[in-house]
Amino acid sequence: MERTRLHLVAAMTAVALSAGAAQAIDVAPGDYTLLPAGTRVLLQYFQYSTTDSLHFDGVGKVPGSGIDAVTGVSRMLYYGDADGLRYGLQAYLPFGSFTEATIGGSAVPEANGLGDLTVGATVWLAAPETPAQGTTFALTAFLTAPTGNYDPAGVSIGSGTWTLTPQVALIQGFGNGWFFDGIADVTLSRDHDENGAKISHDPSWHLQAYLRYQPTPTRSISFGYSGKSGGETYVNGAYSGTRTRVDTLRLFANQFVSPTVQVQGMISKDFNAKGGADNLVTQIRLLKMF
Repeated sequence: MERTRLHLVAAMTAVALSAGAAQAIDVAPGDYTLLPAGTRVLLQYFQYSTTDSLHFDGVGKVPGSGIDAVTGVSRMLYYGDADGLRYGLQAYLPFGSFTEATIGGSAVPEANGLGDLTVGATVWLAAPETPAQGTTFALTAFLTAPTGNYDPAGVSIGSGTWTLTPQVALIQGFGNGWFFDGIADVTLSRDHDENGAKISHDPSWHLQAYLRYQPTPTRSISFGYSGKSGGETYVNGAYSGTRTRVDTLRLFANQFVSPTVQVQGMISKDFNAKGGADNLVTQIRLLKMF
């Protein structure tokens, strides 16, 4: 009887696991550094995530579960100046596939391929002449369209709905190569109907804080914390048992291999995950400035 209950929970919550992952707006330390007007940046991310620990409210840890994925993100940015107002425009598109998707001992459907297209617009309200010791402050609005492959009965690269994510960011330079990067945002998702079922998400909150050490202009290492909360998911008004509640530790290393090309490595580990997955993530990012 308990196994039957776990299968019911799995069928009800697989959609929430996919959507929660797709809506997160992660920021790397230094991402909000203001570059000269007219600069164009292309980025390519390669990521592998794995988990064998799923936790659903009211059920606890679900045995026989594992979700592994190989994904990428293609992203481009432009930095501009409009009569002294510094701004940035960006767009990114994820893609990838699940190499394993099992909940409660049973495989669930997978929707692989292209993910949701996200566009963003940033304004810098404070940008010091000497960032090494000054304060940078910026606001961004992200809009995510449901362009990705999506299966409401399984795990998906796409989320199946529109989302709006306002974000605020701060960089504080302390001198001698030390910086603090702080980012906070809230994700607002539109309710949507899938095969006769109404799916809704409460707002989810995301806080990121990093301490960054940059001994030279071409090299840096950062360590910090990401915390997500809220985001309870409902199916036909019934709480699915999943929410966006997870704490994460992250380590970054950046290196410019030429004046316009940077390589970044990242590893992160979730802990204290409740109502969702506990992931280990490794990532490589390539950046090219024009």
